[in-house]
Amino acid sequence: MNHDFETLLTEIPAPHVLLVTLNRPEASNAFNTQMAQDLITLFEAFSLNTDDIRAIVLTGAGTRAFCAGGDLKERHGMSDADWGAQHLVYERMVRAVIGCPVPTIGAINGAAYGGGCELVAALDFCYAAKGAKFAQTEVKIGIIPGAGGTQTLARAVGERRAKELILSGTPFTAAQALEWGLLNAVYPQNDLLPAAIETAKNIAANAPIATRQAKQAIHKGLQMGLADGLAFEIEAYNRTIPTADRREGVTAFNEKRTPKFEGR
Repeated sequence: MNHDFETLLTEIPAPHVLLVTLNRPEASNAFNTQMAQDLITLFEAFSLNTDDIRAIVLTGAGTRAFCAGGDLKERHGMSDADWGAQHLVYERMVRAVIGCPVPTIGAINGAAYGGGCELVAALDFCYAAKGAKFAQTEVKIGIIPGAGGTQTLARAVGERRAKELILSGTPFTAAQALEWGLLNAVYPQNDLLPAAIETAKNIAANAPIATRQAKQAIHKGLQMGLADGLAFEIEAYNRTIPTADRREGVTAFNEKRTPKFEGR
């Protein structure tokens, strides 16, 4: 990654793995307009060129918060027009995250409230620290989740649970998030990031075209009826047949060696 961001830290902790850290710890890593724009720049770029990145891990700076949602200090005193204009940036941001072709893994290191919780639900899957807490608190300040939360949270935990959480704004624990399906695993704080990176390494070791096509088939197929989903799956499958990686994978299996995938 050859880009410097004002509000994000990026590093390569393992081959083909990108670690992205929300870096506004003084504001509990809350979104401001700049962070949203930085995330747009980062994630939209992958739609044009994956830059040999095969898995992305997203976390927050520090141990207190993953992301506290929208920065209400920045929003204080905004006119309706300014608020709406800023929110268009947030909408584009979440679409960029959801639309990223590269698998995304959350390492939720602390509180994920409001837009932070929406970001959790927008990622492909997430692990969290034991002490992490979650909430969709927008109704408590007179708005509703507007970065996908009414859609992504409901898809993760089910309609009735999502209604309870969004309409009440009640916080919930990492253990509850795991039980309800928002998280895939919960770890002690010190083990969280290594676990997420290890999973990212496992994904990155697989054929990158195949993993991207599988991600797309799952995500888009779930928005279709079964027959259409099966047809879409075959379209995605057929894109893997002419690849050098498909030939390498079969050859390596028969030669009893580890395949060397190049994303071709």
